[in-house]
This record gives sequence, structure tokens and C-alpha cells, in this order.
Amino acid sequence: MRRKLLLTIPFVLASSLTGSSVISSDRYYVASASSHDSTRLAQSIRSSKNADPERLYDRVFNLIKDDFYEPEILGKQNWDRWQHRYDGKLKTLEDSHKAIETMLASLGDRYTRFLDLEAFADEKSQIDAKLFGIGIQIGIDKDHRVIVITPIDDTPASRAGLQAGDEIAEIDGKTTKGFSVEDAAKSIRGKIDSPVNLVLMRNKQRLKVTVVRAEIPIKAVQTAKMLDSQVGYIRLSSFISQQANREMSDALGKMSSAKGIILDLRDNPGGLLTNAIDISNMFLESGNIVSTVDRDGYKNASPSDGRPICRQPLVVLVNKGSASASEITSGALKDNGRATLVGQTTFGKGLVQGINKLDDGSGVNITIARYLTPNDTDINKKGIGPDVKVEVSDKDYKDGKGPWWADPEGPAVKRAPEDLKDVQLKSAVDVIHRKIDDINPVAINARK
Repeated sequence: MRRKLLLTIPFVLASSLTGSSVISSDRYYVASASSHDSTRLAQSIRSSKNADPERLYDRVFNLIKDDFYEPEILGKQNWDRWQHRYDGKLKTLEDSHKAIETMLASLGDRYTRFLDLEAFADEKSQIDAKLFGIGIQIGIDKDHRVIVITPIDDTPASRAGLQAGDEIAEIDGKTTKGFSVEDAAKSIRGKIDSPVNLVLMRNKQRLKVTVVRAEIPIKAVQTAKMLDSQVGYIRLSSFISQQANREMSDALGKMSSAKGIILDLRDNPGGLLTNAIDISNMFLESGNIVSTVDRDGYKNASPSDGRPICRQPLVVLVNKGSASASEITSGALKDNGRATLVGQTTFGKGLVQGINKLDDGSGVNITIARYLTPNDTDINKKGIGPDVKVEVSDKDYKDGKGPWWADPEGPAVKRAPEDLKDVQLKSAVDVIHRKIDDINPVAINARK
């Protein structure tokens, strides 16, 4: 397998990214742009003038032929029929892009996808953790409305009062009816310090909000704190940033006095495979972390390096928005007996994509392998079941008992994990205390 960045984040999510039945998003997307997007896009546009449309198309054809995980799909449809299908017809790069999208759609794999210049720049900016924008995650609901999944803490969006579940009805005077997630994200992006005017629909009220774009701090570790005198809590929201493993290591360093650790992977959509392996290594003394299986059936195992930095009892919180890299990590810790999983069955994405940059600055993500947990379990479309199941009902969300950052009243409420109104987190705290007590029975009386 050629060396390249391996992506595990699912760009097509079911109705669970925030654990709320409100959202049924077609794509998970951060409505921000890289601090270097304008420069990089301008450079890409200039360089794309020298890119040949037919050569671009042919490159993607061969990448699929050589790398795509399921060659039987290529055989069934006679993949070679695509090679000369558009000969003499691709006059512009836009022609080439449309032809590539049509070709990829024939695979029926929602994770193998073409990314135009802006989408590829956005993906790279998330990996680089350098974004400009307003700081929201957006999706499309079942009624095809652009919905705020969540505002990122301490960003222009959160300070302007945007809330999870808000419908973005207009962007700079233009209706979002019929918009895709990418359409909305492109409209919200812009230069730093420039305003974007939004019309929101909230509880049937029409609200006008102006948000000034800024640099968005993209942090993988959203929260790291002690919940009480014994329990350390870390919320890891994504594996996409190349800084995620460093942030995780720093967070564990702050928890050295904790008797037990809760790692919260709820609503974590995944990211880079290398981050999942590195972070799993922080907890494991031995055992396999994950195995990837390529198109030829070759199985490549990634064993623990046996140098953990955390040996305390561990509970991992998961829900139906925990996907791919989150599932690799939780599967590794569960199968090796290192952690107890609390929450809901995970999303179920067991495929890995390779990231490929094309000559004109666009890109294509191609499914190149599947992965197995240490027990050789294929979790694709199945997910990983928790050891302690804790469901969250619509009523729980309305009553403020869902994930503490997803309070229905929005950021003004200032919910905190230590209030323990979050029913899944409360269960995790109970489990970790029992683990601590099993090791140190004296702790029972100490807590009393």
C-alpha cells in the first residue's frame, strides 16, 4: 500500500451526529475555511490552467482501477468501459470534474468521492487544524433544510448565539432552499474580519444575525478536567487534526492525579487512522489495535507499542455518532479488556479511504481497505455495542439530560460535564467509580 494519509471520517452520516433526532445530515461539514484558503485556491486556479482535463479524468480512472477496495464491483460493471467514454469531450476542467463524479457514482460507494478545489482545501485545513470562518458544524435535515448541528465553543458563531437545531434560512440575502451542505459552507466562508448575514429560523421565529468571520481554533480535545477528586474527564471531538494525538497526550498529562479516566468519544465522527492508532497506544500495554485488509485480502496488523502513558481504570463513552476512528479506538480498548464502553451502539463505518490530490488542486478520496477490531470483528454497518447500554430519548434531550454540550437551550445555559445531568456521562461516572473501588476499597469510605 502506497504511503498516504488514510482517512476514516464518514462524510455521509445518519441521524446521529449530535445524537438528536432533529438532524439527518447528508454530510458532516465544518463551515470554516483555512487561513490559507484564499491564497491556496488562487494558486490552484492558476496552476489548474495548465492541467489537462482528459489527463485528470484518466488519473482518477487508474486510481480506482489500482486502489479501489472492491475489485469485484469493477469487474461486474466492466470498469474499462469508462476509460475512453469521454474521449474528445472533456474541453474544460469543469467537464472533467462532472465526468469524474459520474464515473465514481457508478461504484455505489458513498465514501469514494470527488472533492473540488474548495472541498479539498477544506479537508486539508481540517487536518492542518487551521480554519477561518464562523465556527459551526452544519448538516441537512430530513426536510432538506440547512441546520446548525453545533456551534464550536468560543467562536463567532457561539458568541453570536447560534444554537444547535437552528435552521439557516438565508445567507447574505440568498435563500438556502435546495442548498447542499457544500453550497451552504461555501456561502458562509469568506475573508477574515468580513461579515456574513444569516437569517435563522428558531421555534418558528425569524432571527437576523450578523457574524464576523475569524480564525477558528480547531481543537480535537474539547474538554479536559477533573469531575471530582478521583475522576478525570476528556472529551475528544475529532481525530482529523494532526495535532489530535499531541492534544490527547497533554490532556492525559493533566490527569495524572486521577484515579480513573472517562474518555468521551460521543459524536466524534473520526479522522485519521494514524491518530486512532497513536491514541489507542496511549492506553494499551499489549495487544493488537486494528487490522486493515486491502483489496487483495492482505491483512496488516497494527500492534500496541507497549508504552502506555495512562494506566488508570478507563471508561469510554460512545453513541451512534461515534464513527470510524472513534470505533477503531473504542474497539481496540474494548477487545483488549482495557476499557468499559458506556452509551449506545456506534455508527458502523469499517472502511478506510486514501486521500489523493489531483493536478488541478482538487482531490479524490478512495476506499482502499476495510478494518477489523482486535477480535477480527468487521463492524461496518453494524457498529460496536457498549458494555453498559444507556439510551437517550427525545424527552431526555428536551429535559437537558443528553450530552452536556447539546443542551436544547443553547450556549447561554453554560452546561458543564460536572453537573452530571447528562445521563450517559452520569452512568460512566458510576462505572468508573466502581472500577476505582474494586482496586481501592478504601475509596468507598473516602467518597462518603
